[in-house]
Amino acid sequence: MPRIVGMELRERALAVFCLNDPMDKVRETYALWSAASGLPVATRAQFADPSGPGRPARPLLVEPQEVARRSPFTPEGHAALMHSIAHIEFNAINLALDAIWRFGDMPETYYLDWLQVAHEEAKHFNLLRNHLQEAGYDYGDFSAHEGLWTMCRNTRNDVVARMALVPRTLEARGLDATPIIQAKLRKVGTPAAWSAIAILDIILTEEVGHVAIGNRWYHWLCERDGLDAQEFYAQAALQHDAPRLKPPFNILARRQAGFTEPEIAALPV
Repeated sequence: MPRIVGMELRERALAVFCLNDPMDKVRETYALWSAASGLPVATRAQFADPSGPGRPARPLLVEPQEVARRSPFTPEGHAALMHSIAHIEFNAINLALDAIWRFGDMPETYYLDWLQVAHEEAKHFNLLRNHLQEAGYDYGDFSAHEGLWTMCRNTRNDVVARMALVPRTLEARGLDATPIIQAKLRKVGTPAAWSAIAILDIILTEEVGHVAIGNRWYHWLCERDGLDAQEFYAQAALQHDAPRLKPPFNILARRQAGFTEPEIAALPV
């Protein structure tokens, strides 16, 4: 396909958001990150909502309870597990791009922060897709669900709720889940499992930074709008039907990502 060139940064993020082919989206996200320092940022611009992100015809999207569960101790089960994480990372590219083009009137550093997130999510997806291909599979070979995108859609009209419930809730759950997945893979002990553990190490390290960006902008917005951060979070979680947080929690990673001690103390036990 032709390269996306020129344009103002947020408009170009929208163009990348609308791409259907995963590798086109990865390539153009990389290109946008490389070009960002030379692009103007129209912070006050408003764009027509395309109603959803560009995505390929596969994987087949089903309800969460309909996604098949397979043992990671089999080659197919390992591929299914990695596919589920790759699907999360593909959605995360779109989530970060959406945060750029959708919400106006933010400082330029907000848009550059979320472009960094999009770039790193694209890298994560690429690592996982290559891992799948080495095992004889590809992205789209298993069914998936769009739970992550549902919350993005629910918060499309409220940047404060978006910062509260996507990076600080859904992505923070990844900080908790990744060490558990890695522990299972260590029990498998195959070369493919160890390769996956190394990829997840990279993802976990960078996801701490992504959640930290969400935390920083959430608290900035709460201060700007005169909101109590903990009270607003509780209200937004109820209003938008956010998933309930469940232990165990990766407390160290959450602290590194900027959760306050009162927020950590409020986690369920």
